[in-house]
Amino acid sequence: MIKAKPGQHAGLIKSREELDIMRDAGRKLARVREELAKAVGPGITTLDLDRQAREMIEDMGARPAFLGYRGYPATICASVNEEVVHGIPSAGRKLNEGDLISLDVGLIHEGFYSDTAITVAVGQVTPEIERLIGTTREALKAGIEAARAGNRLGDVSAAIQNQVESSGFSVVREYTGHGIGREMHEEPRIKNYGRPDSGLRLRAGMVLALEPMVNIGVWNTRVLDDEWTVVTADGKPSAHFEHTIAVTENGAEILTKV
Repeated sequence: MIKAKPGQHAGLIKSREELDIMRDAGRKLARVREELAKAVGPGITTLDLDRQAREMIEDMGARPAFLGYRGYPATICASVNEEVVHGIPSAGRKLNEGDLISLDVGLIHEGFYSDTAITVAVGQVTPEIERLIGTTREALKAGIEAARAGNRLGDVSAAIQNQVESSGFSVVREYTGHGIGREMHEEPRIKNYGRPDSGLRLRAGMVLALEPMVNIGVWNTRVLDDEWTVVTADGKPSAHFEHTIAVTENGAEILTKV
């Protein structure tokens, strides 16, 4: 991640033409996300989902954003149960009734990146898992509502944190949201916890990828031996939602919306 310098806005503001391209990218990616979510069910493998995502993205005339990024070997991140993010798809990872899976996917369209994630229940899950998924979705919504011109990054971070912790869950701290545009990870780094009225002031034209990662247990994580898959330190389930949004004078515009 790139840390923004205080007060620095150069390169963060997208032009009208750039935003139009990013809207197109977001609409394409949203369709991929929704089709992947529909495909989730007992018996499907995470590699099946990865192949479906790559085929859809390429059929749209776009390119997978994650494939080869810093050496990542797949099109999507498919993180199951205690896996927080960066789970590598595998033919040997078959989904079972009662699992939950976080699907993180990105694409490149006309030189611009888009990024989104969703957590899906596999068949019937426990009430606690349902509440985890719902809380994480609402945390993303709270962050988006706070992402308006004139507010600060801390307002977004605090809104996410408050939503999560008021429900008795914990916010992952080692991984964050980010700016996005011609690069997948641009300034600023967007924590999912923080103090209101602190940090960079938001301006219309900024494009951000907000992505709360929420754990049932402790917020701490560790990385598996594959050097990619991040899991909860206590082995309890985690959920992840993400939208790419544009900051406007009248609130946030969700670019990765169907």
